[in-house]
Amino acid sequence: MRLNHQFAKSALALSIILAGHTGLAHATDSSITDNEIRIGYLADMSGVYRDPIGPLGLDAINMAIEDVGGSVAGADIVLFNADDRNSPDVGSSVVREWIDEQNVDMVTGLVASSVTLAAVKLLEEENRLGLVNGAVSSSVTNEHCSPNHIHWVYDTWAMSNGTAKAITQEGHKNWYLLSADYSFGHALEQDVERVVTENGGTIVGSARHPFPSSDFSSFMLQAQASGADVIALNNAGGDTINAVRTAGQFGITQAGQILAGMVLFSTDIRSLGLENAQGLQFTKAWYYDLNDETRAWAERFRERTGSMPTMVHAGLYSSTLHYLEAIEAVGTDDTQAVRQQMMDTPVNDIFATDGYIREDGRMVHDMYLVEVKTPEESADEDDLFRVVRTIPAEEAFRPLSESVCPLVNS
Repeated sequence: MRLNHQFAKSALALSIILAGHTGLAHATDSSITDNEIRIGYLADMSGVYRDPIGPLGLDAINMAIEDVGGSVAGADIVLFNADDRNSPDVGSSVVREWIDEQNVDMVTGLVASSVTLAAVKLLEEENRLGLVNGAVSSSVTNEHCSPNHIHWVYDTWAMSNGTAKAITQEGHKNWYLLSADYSFGHALEQDVERVVTENGGTIVGSARHPFPSSDFSSFMLQAQASGADVIALNNAGGDTINAVRTAGQFGITQAGQILAGMVLFSTDIRSLGLENAQGLQFTKAWYYDLNDETRAWAERFRERTGSMPTMVHAGLYSSTLHYLEAIEAVGTDDTQAVRQQMMDTPVNDIFATDGYIREDGRMVHDMYLVEVKTPEESADEDDLFRVVRTIPAEEAFRPLSESVCPLVNS
């Protein structure tokens, strides 16, 4: 599809965060382009990824901007946002306009993997920075790595490695793979198949569903008929919710088959309810009830938005904060200087402890295998999970020895 100029204009919503001017404020640094730090937030604002990421991602970014005082290196921070409609064409057109007409320094959000892969190509061509928070495909820092983007929250390698490995090692060896039919679903399908087979399991069947999809009846009947021990849902957001609900209607889990959600958010569990979601195991990059610091930040987010944050909201805050602090440290918004400073500085905040950015652009940090609590175990509406296992950073993500990224050992 094509995006005409008028639509591109209307797609952009601009919020300007003005710096507080005090007697201690220093003069604008001439090495800051346009005397402003310009950030674009590109995300699905109205589709299947609206609830776990969407509009509330703006609040997470604004919290980071506020926490640096509204300016860095003497320059005000300007924040643009747009709905990519889960379309690579729409996303590319918005990013192109941001670069050509707004001179944006950094683009964050980047949710659907198809949109993300199109956007990061433009960012590399124009030497701008991308902070990928929503997209899950591990190819973002493998075959599609570049010196112009960083992958922050999770990826398909980490999500499948945590969940599929644990379930297979528990003795559930026969798997059926149901995947969203686009780049994210394909990548997750490949990663789950790899983990299952490496741990002695077998793929007994597979299918791909349209993205997005509201009718999972035929797919779930096929999965049920396969006799698989485990049905892996290689999708996310509304697709996962619809698939789990359909499985419940057909009594799939009641009959003994296991549903393994590969990418689940707290918003999904709330939508499903503990009665339907109890016992689900899956991998998370972050959870608001991990410690006192995460609970305090999450409460601040809830007071602002009326909702508890997801792992991507926490990642948006963390990556934006790390970016802005890097600009303050080097005194310039030059893409490569800022990216190098981000790589040189450990990530210690509400999202990660001793996280670090590798040469392939992967931010490496601990991950968590969690299980959904029963209604009886839950103390309140926000008490959804228990941590089964902390997956150490070095174990969580694809080792560089297996990377095909040209930036590795270059």
